[in-house]
Amino acid sequence: MLYIVPTPVGNLEDMTFRAIRILKEADIILAEDTRTSAPLLKHFGIDKKAYAHHQHNEHKALNEIIRFLKEGKKVALISDAGTPAISDPGFLLVREAIKNGLEVSCLPGATAFVPALVNSGLPTDSFVFEGFLPIKKGRQTKLKSLIDEERTTIFYESPHRILKTLEEFSIYFGKDRFISVSREISKIYEENVRGTIETVLTHFKNNPIKGEFVICVAGKS
Repeated sequence: MLYIVPTPVGNLEDMTFRAIRILKEADIILAEDTRTSAPLLKHFGIDKKAYAHHQHNEHKALNEIIRFLKEGKKVALISDAGTPAISDPGFLLVREAIKNGLEVSCLPGATAFVPALVNSGLPTDSFVFEGFLPIKKGRQTKLKSLIDEERTTIFYESPHRILKTLEEFSIYFGKDRFISVSREISKIYEENVRGTIETVLTHFKNNPIKGEFVICVAGKS
């Protein structure tokens, strides 16, 4: 069995009892960054070594992991935060496991865009999740394709590119389009800033930019 195990995006209290049990029972734990996962595992008394599984080695490691699964081993995959395969490694492994007729179980748990969407005040009945925009190639094409999107659109962004992204949103979506920007979700300094793109951009130009960001953009009316 391959288990996809969500981990907290910030607050450690968001770890589920089932996630802890699965990680304790797993024969092999795969982690996006073992330096990040080590303190988490230690905190919950999971005395096992984690093996690195990230975007730079996931293709190379696929066959070996599939072999472990075929041998009947329990393999658990975690990312640095949130649910693996959502803008994190995991998709390739899940697809390969399914192709080989192996069982895959994804535990419910933390995902950053869900609380950001719910507390944005924007429609939640239908939405588009875009994750991270392309850094260079294809970025403008992607933004142009979303100009007329009528559903709420959700993006992830890093602190290094948040201002650039908001400035581009102002150009492509219009400075008066309503957005909600959440950062440090579930942490002590969680912040949710709502308003027009122009207003939110001004806020972050005048305040410290820290943490990972989730941006919810209102659909075109």
